[in-house]
Amino acid sequence: MKLQMVATCLFGLEKLLGEEIDRLGCKRLETMDGRVTFEGDEKDLIAANLKLRCAERVFIRMGSFPVYSFDELFEGVKALPWEQWIGKDDAFPVKGHALRSKLYSVPDCQSIVKKAIVDRLSHTYGLRWLPEEGVKYQIEFFIFKDVATLMIDTSGVALHKRGYRPVAGEAPLRETLAAAMAMIARPRDDVLFWDPFCGSGTIVIEAALLQSNQAPGLMRKFAAEQFPQFPEELWRDARRQAMSEIRQDCEFEAFGSDIDEAVLETAKENAERAGVDHLIRFFRADATEMKKLDRRGTVVCNPPYGERLMTPREVEALYRKMGKTFEALSPWQIYVLTSAENFERLYGRRADKIRKLYNGMIPCSLYQYFKPRN
Repeated sequence: MKLQMVATCLFGLEKLLGEEIDRLGCKRLETMDGRVTFEGDEKDLIAANLKLRCAERVFIRMGSFPVYSFDELFEGVKALPWEQWIGKDDAFPVKGHALRSKLYSVPDCQSIVKKAIVDRLSHTYGLRWLPEEGVKYQIEFFIFKDVATLMIDTSGVALHKRGYRPVAGEAPLRETLAAAMAMIARPRDDVLFWDPFCGSGTIVIEAALLQSNQAPGLMRKFAAEQFPQFPEELWRDARRQAMSEIRQDCEFEAFGSDIDEAVLETAKENAERAGVDHLIRFFRADATEMKKLDRRGTVVCNPPYGERLMTPREVEALYRKMGKTFEALSPWQIYVLTSAENFERLYGRRADKIRKLYNGMIPCSLYQYFKPRN
């Protein structure tokens, strides 16, 4: 079955997500802020849920059409073939977003989308009342610049929730963003990967999953596993295939250090649950007292911003100390994610490259230092 799918992501990760979709062998159709539309079949949809590291959710795209009135929204939704997916007993709650469009009231749009689907399914199945007690098909609409896109969520719980981190630290970094940071830093078996502000271990765990080629979704379930259109054997075969692709000869080594002993225990437990504890060494250390080892290394970190941990003045002092400490690590590569706009001035060096990203709703920049100091 040929499907159009939409993978959503945090702003700034579209390029990385698109490249991941390419590696799955799927055809990209469109990229816009926070989402990539692509084509594939049932196996590709399962692989996307299991393997995409930067995606937040994977949707089946039912259709798109221009909307300037509630009547047009109703008729457009009603014209879509919902019965191909939703059975006469199935549940289909509706949620969505509307941006930069004439139809901006989300509750009103939600109600109209629901009524249109009910109208079509009632007519199709010859029922006056739909029980909605069966499989749940979460409907999502997205109205942007007066174009409505209707989708069915196949992921369920957001994909950044891999399953290895039931408890996070005080200021958790989303797993999808940590994976993107690792991808940008390009981990290698012969280069030490070190996060000196590791917290609950998300960055080093995602780097280890990436370098060992372990699918991030292997430990969890997905909404579409309940859909009869995706038989159980397809999921079983996909998981078996993903397991066979894990690199058993991986010699990657990561360090995760932090000054908080309690959070290090959490990080160790998370790494064990993720199945990568053999690739990571966790230990207590002050990031401002790091010493370069006699080997190649890459530092990737998400230090406090002053948003939830530390005061702005404490953060400024930390960044100044980091600049002096990290300079002595040269020629190691350094990647620092922070929302501080004056980071370069405090750190004492202009970045070789800056990438705009979002940590949840917080706009951040990934400052990249990969050129040796002259």
